[in-house]
Amino acid sequence: MPLKIAFQMDPIEAVDIDADSSFRLAEEAQARGHEIFTYTPDALAFEEGEITATGRPTTLRRERGNHVSFGEAQHRALTEFDVVWLRQDPPFDMGYITTTHLLDRIRQDTLVVNDPFWVRNYPEKLLVLDFPDLIPATTIARDLATLRRFRERHGDMILKPLYGNGGAGVFKLAKGDSNLASLHELFCGLNSEPLIAQQFLPDVSQGDKRIILVDGDPVGAINRVPASGETRSNMHVGGRPEPSGLTDRDREICAAIGPLLKEKGQVFVGIDVIGDYLTEINVTSPTGIQELEHFDNVNIAGQIWDAIDRRLTARQS
Repeated sequence: MPLKIAFQMDPIEAVDIDADSSFRLAEEAQARGHEIFTYTPDALAFEEGEITATGRPTTLRRERGNHVSFGEAQHRALTEFDVVWLRQDPPFDMGYITTTHLLDRIRQDTLVVNDPFWVRNYPEKLLVLDFPDLIPATTIARDLATLRRFRERHGDMILKPLYGNGGAGVFKLAKGDSNLASLHELFCGLNSEPLIAQQFLPDVSQGDKRIILVDGDPVGAINRVPASGETRSNMHVGGRPEPSGLTDRDREICAAIGPLLKEKGQVFVGIDVIGDYLTEINVTSPTGIQELEHFDNVNIAGQIWDAIDRRLTARQS
C-alpha cells in the first residue's frame, strides 16, 4: 500500500544526488510508489495542539542539475503522514533539540525515524559512554586542568567539540603541543559546551570505518581514508571512501550496541570504528548509504524501508 512520507531535512534541491543519504532514502520510497513531501526544520510548528509543517510534494530524478521538482506549497498536519523522517544535518543545537521535542508529540500516530526521543538523548559522542569496553580512553570536560591531566596520562590526543559534526573543529594534539590552552580558550569563547578528548589512535592512518546498522543489525561498511597530511577521515574534509568488510571485532561491537539501537527506534545508524575501537554512534543524520551501495552492489535504502515496513506492521497489530 502506498505510504505518505514526510522528510524533515535541509533543502533537497541543494544535495549531491550521488552521495546524499536522504536523497537515496526518498528515491527508494518513490520507487516503491510512496508519496514524498519535504520540508525544512524551520517550517515545523506547534499550532494550538497540532504539529504542522509547510512543505511541498516532491518528485525526484537521478539527473544532475535537474534532480527534483515540487508541487504547490502545502500546510499540513504531520499526523497525516505514515512516516516522518528526521534527517536534517547537525549542529546538534537547541534548534535541533526543539524539533525532537515537537516530533515527540506525534509518535503515537506517526512513525518518526529515527525515534526523536532517543535521538535527543543519544548524541553521537555521548551514547558511546555506555560502552566503556569498546571505546578509547575518553574524557568530557570544559575544565582545562582536566584536559591537561588526560593528555599527561595518554599522550597524543584528539580534541573536538562535543556536538560538532563533519570533522569540523577536530584537532590532534601531541603530548608536548603548546596549543591546548589556546584551543581551549577558542572553544570556550564560542559556546558553553564541554569538549571531548579521546586518546589518539594511530590506526586512523589506515582509515576510519563507517559501519551501517539497520534496526540494530550491521549491513556493511566502508573505510574512509584520510587525505595525505590529514588526521580527519570525514569525506566532508577530503577523506577517500574505500570498500571494506566487517572484522570479528566489528561484529562484536555491533552485537553489543545493536539490541539497544533497535529497542530505541534507531532504524538507520552509522557507527565509526578506528582499529578495534568504537568512537561515535551517529543517530542524528547518518551518511554512507550510497557509497556502501556502490561498493557492495546492495540496496541498503531498500533494507531500511523493509525495516520501516516491519515496524509499521507491528504498530498496526
